[in-house]
Amino acid sequence: MLGRGEIAIVGAAETTQLGAIPGMSQIMLHADAALNAMADCGLKPKDIDGVACVGPMMPQQIAHYLGITPKWVDGTGVGGCSFMLHVRHAAAAIHAGYANTILITHGESGKSRINATPRPAEPESLNGQFEMPFGPFGPPTLFPIPVLRYMKTHGVTHEDLATVAVVQREWAAKNPRAMFRDPITVDDVLSSRMIAYPFRILQCCLVTDGGGALILTRSDRAKDFPTKPVYILGTGESVETTMVSQMEDFNYSRAFRVAGPTAIEAAGIDRKDVDHMMIYDAFAHLPLYGLEDLGFCKPGEAAGFIREGNTRPGGKLPLNTTGGGLSYTHTGMYGMFALQESVRQMRGTAPAQVPGAKVSVCHGVGGMFSASGTIVFSNERP
Repeated sequence: MLGRGEIAIVGAAETTQLGAIPGMSQIMLHADAALNAMADCGLKPKDIDGVACVGPMMPQQIAHYLGITPKWVDGTGVGGCSFMLHVRHAAAAIHAGYANTILITHGESGKSRINATPRPAEPESLNGQFEMPFGPFGPPTLFPIPVLRYMKTHGVTHEDLATVAVVQREWAAKNPRAMFRDPITVDDVLSSRMIAYPFRILQCCLVTDGGGALILTRSDRAKDFPTKPVYILGTGESVETTMVSQMEDFNYSRAFRVAGPTAIEAAGIDRKDVDHMMIYDAFAHLPLYGLEDLGFCKPGEAAGFIREGNTRPGGKLPLNTTGGGLSYTHTGMYGMFALQESVRQMRGTAPAQVPGAKVSVCHGVGGMFSASGTIVFSNERP
């Protein structure tokens, strides 16, 4: 069984630019991030023997483009949290001896749409047969289905959802690479353009270009690298359904409730040990579900937890410290950017660094609650 802290992140980087990058195709974004991560830890493509990425790019495309001959590959694709699953699978592969040094890449032309592949629901798919005929189109119109039930069950208000965006903008103001940095108020959010009830535009993620890459190896090799190692303490993954209308219960995510606690239990930590947290926030409701389903708040209490200032700068549980998908960046699949920030926080190099942070939980969602992955990081090896 994989030991706590047995595997470490030794290389981590995002693409040189974020935002609008019309001069780069998706494979170029993958390569830019990968080469930046290799430069971060002093490696060359010949030193890599494992590759993971998610569609539309396939591992064979990335390996060929970078000149890598891998012994292990992973093309798992479950949406925006695929990268959390890649970290988990890569750690297991290194433990098993299938590879020694694994590169995980992401590149997405979400805004410029250079070499981007449309992802409509196929008519014969479950979504195409049983959801699309009723008129929804994409996440902004599908996520409201559980969110409205959640709001009614727990008495969560529009002001509560708006507060999530307001607090994360406070973090973005500290981040020079964030797309949106100007302060906003609850009134600003609630007066912004309606997209699909109850979401207004400031409660919806950005649409950008960019990417990132991670390099994993055994912790006993960490001394060979110039970077501060970030140890993987625990991991978890799960899936539920591709159809948001068929969730077990609209008030929680079953996949969250499996992936998160699995990772925390494997890490051998208590919730009170967590100094920093990233929860994939394509829309403003996701941090509420994440805090509750991972056990940091009781059902229905996450909105009050955020409203009371616990997740803002100076709070007891700093959350989404880049500004998140709502203010930092969001290329379509955001999980890589959440992982990058957890690594920066554990290295002590984040723009909005949490003083003394030793444990970070990074939690992702794929699709509309269809999948989930969680990684627990630390800068101290157990």
